[in-house]
Amino acid sequence: MNNFEILHKDLMGRIGKLRTTHGYIETPTIMPVINPNLVTIAAADMKNYGAEMLITNAYIIYRKPNLREEALTNGVHSLLGTDMPIMTDSGSYQLYEYKDVEVSNKEILEFQQNIGSDVCVPLDIPTPPYWKRKRVKDDLEVTLSRLQEARNLMPANAQDNMLAGVVQGSTFVDLREESARRAAEIGFDLYAVGGVVPLLESHGFDKLVDIIVAAKKNLPLNAPVHLFGAGHPMLFPLAVALGCDLFDSAAYALFAKDKRYLTSDGTKKLEKLRVLPCSCPVCSTYSVAELKESKDLLAAHNLWVTFEEMRMVKQSIAEGSLWELCERRCRAYPSLVDALKRMTNYSALIEKYDSATKRPFFYLSEFSAHRPEVLRYSNRLNRFDISGRVLITTKEECEEEGYDHIFLVKPPFGPYPVELNESYPVGQSEIPVAIDNEAKTVALQNVLKLLAMNKGKAKFVFRYDSTWEGHPLLEEISMYADVRQKIC
Repeated sequence: MNNFEILHKDLMGRIGKLRTTHGYIETPTIMPVINPNLVTIAAADMKNYGAEMLITNAYIIYRKPNLREEALTNGVHSLLGTDMPIMTDSGSYQLYEYKDVEVSNKEILEFQQNIGSDVCVPLDIPTPPYWKRKRVKDDLEVTLSRLQEARNLMPANAQDNMLAGVVQGSTFVDLREESARRAAEIGFDLYAVGGVVPLLESHGFDKLVDIIVAAKKNLPLNAPVHLFGAGHPMLFPLAVALGCDLFDSAAYALFAKDKRYLTSDGTKKLEKLRVLPCSCPVCSTYSVAELKESKDLLAAHNLWVTFEEMRMVKQSIAEGSLWELCERRCRAYPSLVDALKRMTNYSALIEKYDSATKRPFFYLSEFSAHRPEVLRYSNRLNRFDISGRVLITTKEECEEEGYDHIFLVKPPFGPYPVELNESYPVGQSEIPVAIDNEAKTVALQNVLKLLAMNKGKAKFVFRYDSTWEGHPLLEEISMYADVRQKIC
């Protein structure tokens, strides 16, 4: 029985409905991390911020006799004081930090089952980025053997606990692909991309894009994907656009401890704030000075802004504007610009999953020239049946008689028949008056493609205005068409 229903899609992102033993949750969503040793915001209060699901650490509970006894007696939900669904981590983070944990994979899985976790996680091996391949491969084999052990211990559909299959492989894309493929062969209720926290801390967001895509290409489309450790709101649009559905965040509390103030555009040091640039209940009620004195208030703000951004992501999916949100957010930080550029390398893959129609196309930057809509349009240029005398022009001509077909050129799409002037996507696109060179280049590449596909079938005239003067592709176009600068 499939526990995950997809309701809306945009790019590779989706709004989904995930069924758990303790109720349904809507994805994408963020799971606040609840540390049973150090509660900043009570689990029972998390619903007030928009939380639908929580995550806690089963290993921490297991290690503390009083916590372990209460969890085994009354369940993890009673321990945390909530009826929301709870995912439990196995202790892999502690394994990464301290190199060893005092529990086996089998023991921690059985413990998660016994305390009533909604989603259990095997004890995988999180290998840091850029380690030598042999070590990464060896660690991956251990992780995969533990995934198989977990599946044997918790057969599919045999109990209420869902089981997560963790994808590892460090920064080796082929090992990430292998890990995802083999995890999918074993079969899990949901999947998690692990071992990326060091990349997040070093702002290696472009590499993160490669890792997510490598996993997504090899995982089942009908299962949710969790990105471990990605709790900063500025990452949500990009990660969701690549197909991540679940996130966990301890950032709201950890950043508050260091007096750091989260925003959707990055992080600000509280000591440098003159005003609070936010309208959440905390920032609308308290002053900068009061936040400086209370890490709990700061943690509450951080949580409010975290869920606000996730709601913005959901709305963008529903209205088909997720790429535009990515462009706006990624412009706020140089490393995110690198990540957005890397994402354009996967436009062909994203195009396969992107909706065929959506709201009007807004051109925001050179990255918009590589959106899936543009690639899809290029792939469909062969649908135009052209013959006779054809005019292709960058602006409507003063005199257009004597042509069998007239194509206008609109960056970044390129040539389109005047009859489609009101049709999606070209006719329903908004572009700046002063268009950048990337959009012109993609447009002219599509002009060349159209000319080459119809060579010998039609006689082409290409006219351009002065804003296109000097572009190197004009010379190539002259090999297929009579190229003239527009004079009227």
